[in-house]
Amino acid sequence: MREILLAFGRALRSLGRKGVFVHLVWPSLLAVVAWMTVAVLTWSTLVETVVAWIQGWAFVGEWIAASEIGATATLIVVEIALALAFLPLIYVTAALLVAVIALPMMLEQVARKDYGELELRRGGSNLGSAWNATVAGLLFLLGMVVSLPLWLIPGAGLVASVVLTAWLNQRAFGYDALMLHADREELRRLPRVQRTSMLLLGGACALLAYVPFVNLVAPAFCGLAFVHLMLEALRRERIERGVTVLDALSAPQVRE
Repeated sequence: MREILLAFGRALRSLGRKGVFVHLVWPSLLAVVAWMTVAVLTWSTLVETVVAWIQGWAFVGEWIAASEIGATATLIVVEIALALAFLPLIYVTAALLVAVIALPMMLEQVARKDYGELELRRGGSNLGSAWNATVAGLLFLLGMVVSLPLWLIPGAGLVASVVLTAWLNQRAFGYDALMLHADREELRRLPRVQRTSMLLLGGACALLAYVPFVNLVAPAFCGLAFVHLMLEALRRERIERGVTVLDALSAPQVRE
């Protein structure tokens, strides 16, 4: 827990850095505009499709057809569930924009100031980041589709969404946070070692997606927190392994 609180605190401090704050809002705003446009254009069709699907259920469909109250209640529940379902879609779109575009830019600024003594081993790449984010996004969407029936159960859909978003955060941002500084072996191993901390941090960030106004900066802030979590873990591990920690201003960078 201490590691997560430390990562959040350092992420808050990083917001004041030049070149960081500008990347906080634009991914979420772009995602909101895109998905709100989709919602406006397809809302009636989506509602009718889901209601028709529910009416095909045994017993439930008969109850809806025989009761005006049941039909109205079903319509309200479906509309609320669909509205809530757009929140994780907005988040995943913003998170992918952060992972592929915004976070690599913020990483350079943050790492130079706070982790300048870490050797750059460049085990990852921008292409690897894009591939990792794409796979994570597709698996997240698959999970959302599978969990759709849970949205008809009060609270269950929200829990499923938070769990899936926590997984998305640790999968997408964990790679980007390490790609410049870790070598390939560290990039494979460290996320496994830090899996519990990453999932807890990802879950805490997922909850921010449901806080009004805060959710506009939640994906980028989450990316920043992962940068601090993973680079601090990398620094500790190298010191424990006896790897030379470079002075931030020293010229040649040597490997262990």
